[in-house]
Amino acid sequence: MTPPIPTPPMGEVLLRQDDLALPRPALDQLVQQTAETLGAAPRRVVATLLDNSAAWAVLDLALAEAGLVHLPIPGFFTAPQIAHVLQASGADALITAAVMDLLGLTGTPRPLTLAGTALALHTLAARPVPLPLPAGTQKITFTSGTTGNPKGVCLGAAGLDQVAQGLVQALAPLDIRRHLCALPLPVLLENVAGLLAPLAAGAECVVLPLARLGLEGSSRFDPATFHAAVMQTRPHSLILLPQMLRAWAGWLAATGQRAPASLRLVAVGGAAVGETLLLAARQVGIPAHEGYGLSEGSSVQTLNLPGADRAGSAGRPLPHARVHVDDRGQIHVAGSLMLGYLGDNAPAPVWWPTGDVGHLDEDGFLHVRGRLRHVLITAFGRNVSPEWVETTLRGQPAIAQAVVFGEARPHLSAVLWPLRPDASDAQLQAAVAEANRELPDYARIGHWVRARADFTPEAGLATANGRPQRQAIETLHAAALYDETAPAFPS
Repeated sequence: MTPPIPTPPMGEVLLRQDDLALPRPALDQLVQQTAETLGAAPRRVVATLLDNSAAWAVLDLALAEAGLVHLPIPGFFTAPQIAHVLQASGADALITAAVMDLLGLTGTPRPLTLAGTALALHTLAARPVPLPLPAGTQKITFTSGTTGNPKGVCLGAAGLDQVAQGLVQALAPLDIRRHLCALPLPVLLENVAGLLAPLAAGAECVVLPLARLGLEGSSRFDPATFHAAVMQTRPHSLILLPQMLRAWAGWLAATGQRAPASLRLVAVGGAAVGETLLLAARQVGIPAHEGYGLSEGSSVQTLNLPGADRAGSAGRPLPHARVHVDDRGQIHVAGSLMLGYLGDNAPAPVWWPTGDVGHLDEDGFLHVRGRLRHVLITAFGRNVSPEWVETTLRGQPAIAQAVVFGEARPHLSAVLWPLRPDASDAQLQAAVAEANRELPDYARIGHWVRARADFTPEAGLATANGRPQRQAIETLHAAALYDETAPAFPS
């Protein structure tokens, strides 16, 4: 086993990738040099399509320093999505790790070596007039929605800095000195909370290629590979998606191992987590705490913390954020909002309607139930958020993924994908029964079917960032879902 990396004093190293360790003076110098190089040509928007690396972090900081707009493209975007975001943003240049034939790029790219990584700087051909950018845009993050092309969210320096500084203030008592970037850096949550905030606090950011973290594409994750990386780097903090937490905690429990004692905070976001999973993770030494945020709010808005924790909630608002819930149960946020959407001249309102439903409890903890547009009305007139029921189902060890339906039906139905392919139907039925015991009668599952395929983009059952495609899942399983004389699982 590779020996663990010793933790340096606070501020001694700010950015690390294997043998490359950059203290603040060296990082600042590299950022300034890169900013001068990129700003020497007439450019406005520079896109990056790169794996996690120290070079990615330097480019992000340098583009901001040069006054250029950064368009970070996730590696899990498809070729048509990449073409769309380049076209819509009017990107002048694209930086990749190699010449990218799949995009049909022409011309000879300029070689660029940065932080030990060989890069290719492509100058993009002139295009039709792009969609307008709100004044002050520093970064464009594209959300991968459930249908159609991704939507560009334009963020300004002030909003990004507010979130970073809010996190610095909130996390100060934890004395976090090393953060391991476990999500793709183009994902806004990792970019802001996992890079900008630790750097602002003087903590060390460790960046590794995603394959070294067990990540492939948008939804494949190997917890054994991930655990090895965590054991080597011994971070104080991580940010995980719920499915990553579920897989890692389950692997630790199955192998009789524990997370390293160095961990002080594992923030979990991107989707609902659920109390059952959080408590199971803590049993194997993962200090998991759920948070909530959205791209339109420049990333994270609320977070549970050690000493201010209510498992099952999304935490209290962070110092930069304000939250209220209207009489329909819709959550609104303020304080670090986007400048607007790409191509839409309308500025963001003071309070942003998130489209999520939930409530604030008497102690100020936010409880998120799901999406307003997903709310089901059963045949008995009860409103049910399917995400709430899905989170409860996924809290069962046998269930990896669940999608719930039931609009105008007397009871709810679910499509289930097991955590293990050899899980029996009896195990899934027991898991559903256990979940039902945690739910009120109107939100219980009356009928379920085993999914015909994993919920992945390759199967056409998830978006590029891993969110289930509800309509596609319902269409594929409609006969079994709504013909209750059929078996509960396909032959």
